Amino acid sequence: MREAEAAPAGSSLRATRRTSLLVTLILGSLTATPPLAMDMYLPSLPEVTRSLGASAATVQLTLTACLAGMALGQIIVGPMSDKWGRRRPLLAGLAVYVVATALCAVAPTVELLVAFRLVQGLAGAAGIVISRAVVRDLYDGVAMARFFSTLMLISGVAPVVAPLIGGQILRFTDWRGVFVVLVVVGVVLGAIVWAKLPETLPVAERHAGGVRDTLSAMRRLLADRAFTGYMLAGGFAFASLFAYVAASPFVMQEIYGASPQTFSLLFGLNSIGLVVVGQINGKILVGRVRLDRVLRLGLVVVIAASTVLLLMSLGVFGEVGLVPVAAALFVLMSAMGISLPNTQALALMRVRHSAGSASALLGTSSFLIGAVASPLVGIAGEDTAVPMAVVQLVASVLALGFLVFLVGSGSGNGSGSRGGSRRGAEN
Repeated sequence: MREAEAAPAGSSLRATRRTSLLVTLILGSLTATPPLAMDMYLPSLPEVTRSLGASAATVQLTLTACLAGMALGQIIVGPMSDKWGRRRPLLAGLAVYVVATALCAVAPTVELLVAFRLVQGLAGAAGIVISRAVVRDLYDGVAMARFFSTLMLISGVAPVVAPLIGGQILRFTDWRGVFVVLVVVGVVLGAIVWAKLPETLPVAERHAGGVRDTLSAMRRLLADRAFTGYMLAGGFAFASLFAYVAASPFVMQEIYGASPQTFSLLFGLNSIGLVVVGQINGKILVGRVRLDRVLRLGLVVVIAASTVLLLMSLGVFGEVGLVPVAAALFVLMSAMGISLPNTQALALMRVRHSAGSASALLGTSSFLIGAVASPLVGIAGEDTAVPMAVVQLVASVLALGFLVFLVGSGSGNGSGSRGGSRRGAEN
């Protein structure tokens, strides 16, 4: 029986690798859908406030609810995919996402909109966590690191273009129309996943246990110093990114006088820098330089850029204009292109049979740490960039500190060879 099951699974894996471009587009779309759901909605917030007769603070809760749902959903869906395979939880998540998004489009009150956005985030998390698990099913070592860098090319563009798309949609419809467009996107993506993405986790490699076994698997993962080190390094690096996203509109526009158009341009350039460096990581560095060395280099660059930003914010260099600040932020964001994908790849190299749980821990920790860090950037008001720079510097120092302290130099997963170590928490 096992041989009969293994053959189709092996055939599916080989077919998936042969159609790697299509798989890349599908997985990239899955990781990009939740950011689209978050950011396409941003230009319509003032209209939602007027339409539903709610305060701005209450309407902001619709964003918080969606973000919280994405964090919580990953820790739920990841272990489910280890038990039932990747396709069923993914398709179920997409179905619930479509229904929740449709309900957002017809929500009569802001309270119901907040509730539906929470469910939308919970369901949308399936695409994030399962796409990482699928990559782990299909690839190992250097190939996996390269694939993550390629995914960044797709998913990294989504937060940049989403507000632009949302703004254009609002030229023809109202805020409810934005959710209608997201429903259509969800339906199309679900149909493509149903038709073109095969199951990547063979039956023989699934976990039959319940909640207790899931918690046990997560405890084993967290007990692995290297996995935890990579997880925390990635989470705090992500916190630097969240701090940038939360504070940069105020820093560039209110403090350094950038117009909304100039800010949009600079925001887009920074995202391009992240994507381009991610491609350099995948196409040039991976396979030639040890992944852990590349990761440390990225974190050192983030620390250096954060330090320069802090010194400029404190007036150490005298009065500085927009250009030096924008340049430092560009360097910081570009360095994320070699920090974020390599933490994910190195962490997932530590596991094989609990890739869903591992992916859930990586995603949830990043969202939670980022969510805690984001409000800190405004702790001193909107007239100073010091809190943003401090949060970025502290977060990046912690990221490098956890990497050095917990991983050290003997993890066995930083090889630049074609293979990749599978020693780790499960062996």
